[in-house]
Amino acid sequence: MPVQMELTRIIINENNEQQIIFLKEVEGDRTFPIVIGIFEATSIDRRVKGLPVPRPLTHDLLANTIELLSGELQDIFISELRDHTYFAKLRIRHNGEIVEVDSRPSDAIAVAVTVDVPIYVAEDIIDEVGH
Repeated sequence: MPVQMELTRIIINENNEQQIIFLKEVEGDRTFPIVIGIFEATSIDRRVKGLPVPRPLTHDLLANTIELLSGELQDIFISELRDHTYFAKLRIRHNGEIVEVDSRPSDAIAVAVTVDVPIYVAEDIIDEVGH
């Protein structure tokens, strides 16, 4: 069963390539850390802080493309942990159906924050790595 999470913290260390974001259960206390790259972390941080950008960034481009092709991002779902790698899906409503697009979790979260849609994580992942 997917668990709805919200972004609660972004740790950016410019001296390290690996950054950390924390998701927290919307209706609970469990947290879930994800290590991401500096580009994705700064992109997410900009959106959370509402900082303007002069031109669309990659995550803006994807959100705009979905919309212009008559789709609607419904939510994102971090669905699997395999060989120390997380897998996520963008769940897009298009012509009355849900289309799932494979994504890195960091990109999926950046797009979710851009469009303001729910973030879900599979229960078994939270059980395995959550706090």
